[in-house]
Amino acid sequence: MVDTQPKLVDSPEEALSPRELRLEYGARILRWGAMTNMGLSLLILILALLGGLQILPNLFAGIHNLLLGNLALSDDAATATVMLILQLNVCFLLVMMVGGLARETWALVGVWLLAIVNIVLLIWVGFTPALITIVTCTLSGVVISRDPGAFRINPVMLKELRGRMRGIRAFVVLSVYLGLMSAFLALLYLIYGPINRASGSAAAGEVGRVLFMGIVGIELMLIVFIAPAFTAGAITGERERLTYDLLKTTLLSSPTFVIGKLESALGYVLLLLLSAIPLQSIAFLFGGVTELELILSLIILCVTAIALGTVGIYFSAVATRTLSASIRAYTTTLVATFAVPLILSILLNLISNTIRSLPPAMEAIFAYISDILVSLNPIAAALTTQQLLIDRQVVGFWTDTLSDGATIPRISPWITFTIIYLVAATILVVLSIQRTRKIEQ
Repeated sequence: MVDTQPKLVDSPEEALSPRELRLEYGARILRWGAMTNMGLSLLILILALLGGLQILPNLFAGIHNLLLGNLALSDDAATATVMLILQLNVCFLLVMMVGGLARETWALVGVWLLAIVNIVLLIWVGFTPALITIVTCTLSGVVISRDPGAFRINPVMLKELRGRMRGIRAFVVLSVYLGLMSAFLALLYLIYGPINRASGSAAAGEVGRVLFMGIVGIELMLIVFIAPAFTAGAITGERERLTYDLLKTTLLSSPTFVIGKLESALGYVLLLLLSAIPLQSIAFLFGGVTELELILSLIILCVTAIALGTVGIYFSAVATRTLSASIRAYTTTLVATFAVPLILSILLNLISNTIRSLPPAMEAIFAYISDILVSLNPIAAALTTQQLLIDRQVVGFWTDTLSDGATIPRISPWITFTIIYLVAATILVVLSIQRTRKIEQ
């Protein structure tokens, strides 16, 4: 048989219209702003390591006074806060960049909103690096605001969502999804219910916590398998139905096409997550779970869905067949979220067990490396975040004591997890857009 599928080759990119060139220029400004924030963050990290090794004494105090002068924190906590805000700016700048390329209405509003938030940070807490984001957002906002008519609700997203919700398949998937979680919740209650009745109200909070963790865990596992499946065939499906060339002849730009496909798939995944909130709320009947835990779990689930969805959309843009894209997406997802962090954790434990007595500086470095490894895995990030919330009532920063009595600032894993996954998702979206701009032969 003759293979009629199109072959992707490294050929010149499609020509851009004047409107698209203007949006590209605005996106380029945001990209340079994100890179500048990232470079400053890495510089502060290097300086912080030198300060922790006592190579440059009083360095933390200098960073605190120069970059965050109006906030009453310890010098090391102020340094960690500066790095965190810089990384958040990097994340939001990249997201606005992708949204601007896709002509999304929320991107036009978000650029100016991000500038206003940084102005508030500059005035309120003296966050001087906010000037980078303020200038970046202002320049990009002026460029893209010259043509407000370019921004609208994504037509591809509307079409895909309407088509998905008009069929019976969407409701079958939703019913099976809720049915599996309800059955799992009932099983957990049958196991821990007798313990609750035997031990009285003292164990009720523990039962509620177990039910909540069980529901979030099964949601997370289902997202790992559902999110890549919804996006892996987004672009390859158009090629297999021989409708991709027709879409290329329309006025739809590549960013609009890619973001629309991603938004439609993630919109349905978000519907699945929201529909499970009543099941999570059952844990409130037993106690032991707060509203803050519910919000944090929803954030981790949504960020995981976004990141895994972009993995599927990337391989859908690279591959020519849905089966190949699905296999690559699932392999990458399972390796990145489970295998790599597990291997690195084992190596880290072996090194720490081999070196019995670590100097305080190395002990701090190993603590930060451990935090990064935990943040690479959504399950580990969720469990560690909840444990910190229970033991220390910590949502953001917390202080860890080293063997010599010194203290170092650390961040709750859900924050670093959100930043890492959103930045990785944005990079994959940009690569997918670049790939779809290649002319097929």
